[in-house]
Amino acid sequence: MNRLTEICEKFSLFSKEIFGENLVGVYLHGSAVMGCYNPDKSDIDLIVVVNETPSDEIKRSFMNMVIELNEIAPEKGIEMSVVKRGYCRNFLYPTPFELHFSPMHLNWYKEKPDDYIADMKGEDKDLAAHFTLIRHRGQCLYGIPIDEVFADVPSKYYLDSIWEDICEAENDIIDNPMYIILNLARVLAFVKEGSVLSKKEDGDWAVKNIPCNYHSLIESALSDYSGNKATYSKDMCVNYAEYMLDEIKETGKIYES
Repeated sequence: MNRLTEICEKFSLFSKEIFGENLVGVYLHGSAVMGCYNPDKSDIDLIVVVNETPSDEIKRSFMNMVIELNEIAPEKGIEMSVVKRGYCRNFLYPTPFELHFSPMHLNWYKEKPDDYIADMKGEDKDLAAHFTLIRHRGQCLYGIPIDEVFADVPSKYYLDSIWEDICEAENDIIDNPMYIILNLARVLAFVKEGSVLSKKEDGDWAVKNIPCNYHSLIESALSDYSGNKATYSKDMCVNYAEYMLDEIKETGKIYES
């Protein structure tokens, strides 16, 4: 059993024990189910669906479990949200969530767990993208099948969600080239073809569909994503970002206010 499988099985088992009958299901999405999981580059993306808002005591037990599993997870760790079933079927945007964790919040929880439990709830635009991925490519690890829990997310909300990741691409691409290069391709592929792709598929699509002068940049990002070292030209990155943003905006589906 590899580490990803071990963590997913334990996460599902412990979620069932902690939430009991309130648990609807545990759903895996992202690279782990899209054929491009890399323990050095990928996190483990999970959505936990419940019927009703858990008590603070239950949330605390659940978070302690998540932290323990995150300690043995690959480098990027676990990212998960707890959401109510009602919002999975009757979608609301931005989508309310009951609890969230990613490694960037680890110290907050360890230092002030009560504050974390009280404050880590609200609304998250990213859930539109997560729910879409679950509908198209997700895996039910435990509980009620995906089709019975998640309705289709309206495309305008999915688009707005993934646009948030790249709307400042001309600046962000300098500090995080691999992520922005592939995510720009994701948005353009969806705008042009309605495709919901993995990061590797994003890059492969871009090589086939955008001008060849950007192919070496995209191939560098794909190599980087696979775990190989890559170097990037700052000027080429910015030029690519400008081109891709223009292409996305020219569809008429995204515009600047």
